Amino acid sequence: MSDSATDQLILLADDSITTLMMVSARLQRIGYDVVTTTRGDDALALTLKRRPLLVVLDLEMPGMDGIEVTRTLREDPSFASMPIILLTSHSDDEHTKTGLAAGANAYIVKPFSPQDLATQVDQLLGR
Repeated sequence: MSDSATDQLILLADDSITTLMMVSARLQRIGYDVVTTTRGDDALALTLKRRPLLVVLDLEMPGMDGIEVTRTLREDPSFASMPIILLTSHSDDEHTKTGLAAGANAYIVKPFSPQDLATQVDQLLGR
């Protein structure tokens, strides 16, 4: 594949292989191409290189956490309007506020339904 985005590319970053497998399978079933990684620094590098339509980030990952990746992407004007969803096991208001203040469009608490995440992706992408 080329370095440019496909029409339907989503980047999914989570340190849980189980989460990556479940969510990527669900997104692929509804027509998205999915690239995955288990590290935050790799998520940032892949986003810069592949330019996905949307990024789903776990809050806690090795390399960089989801908040750091979100903030870094939001500092780049070319990613200012790209939807970002944060996934986390933290359900408290403080984590939610921090994630949204960093620039995330949505904050989904684990455990979650892959279908609910797919619905959120579709909504953020206007499908």
